[in-house]
Amino acid sequence: MDQQVKAEDLVFERQDGIGRITFNRPQARNAFTFAMYERLAAICEEINDDHAIKVLVLRGAGDKAFAAGTDINQFRDFKSPQDAIDYENRIDRVLTTLEQCRVPTIAAINGFCTGGGAGIAAACDLRIGTQSAKIGFPIARTLGNCLSMSNVSRLTALIGAARVKDLIFTARLVDATEAASVGLLGEVVEDIAALERRADEVAKLLASHAPLTLNATKQAVARLQRRLTPDEGEDLILMCYTSQDFREGLDAFLTKRAPQWRGQ
Repeated sequence: MDQQVKAEDLVFERQDGIGRITFNRPQARNAFTFAMYERLAAICEEINDDHAIKVLVLRGAGDKAFAAGTDINQFRDFKSPQDAIDYENRIDRVLTTLEQCRVPTIAAINGFCTGGGAGIAAACDLRIGTQSAKIGFPIARTLGNCLSMSNVSRLTALIGAARVKDLIFTARLVDATEAASVGLLGEVVEDIAALERRADEVAKLLASHAPLTLNATKQAVARLQRRLTPDEGEDLILMCYTSQDFREGLDAFLTKRAPQWRGQ
């Protein structure tokens, strides 16, 4: 299922100690291919070895989305239960690599930030959004899949168990005001121009601070959060991804119709 990432799909630039990643598939609301996930992890590993970089900013190209999760077409190749396990293990590995990146990470969010895109944002240290930001995990009304235990754990640590249930059960996208009130956004600005300015300001501020202090704080917070072994949630992944409902959700999404859930 692996493929080569197109260089233009995920753009990495570095200047004056600041690394910038742009998810560059605006025609698909910056939805991620598997190769893009792998490139994101590889960049984080590069940064761990490049101490000239002090901060990493992540953003989406265009004016519609930060990232709308995984490109649904990627699921068409699923042939076995192991494909589902491998997929969630990949997401866990990539987001953990992002979360543990040596430098502070800033998600600059405009428009839709959903599914895997919201997972990426949650794994960042800071999140700044525009008034048009829409954040959520609408999987209960789209594909009928589930989040891994690691992602549920990360999200619960960020916004609390009750809000995680509310967000996933209702499958709604929260607006910028609500996102800021529950901790999904740390700051809200007016528009894309203001977002770019503010993300740059914060990045430069963090780049001027003591890197060991920032890194120690990142590691201390991570140590406070319980880490689950990869196999602890495999039964839940298999229950969802190998179900008739998942196939129904996938077909309904691709054919633009409402899914008919059967709970099996």
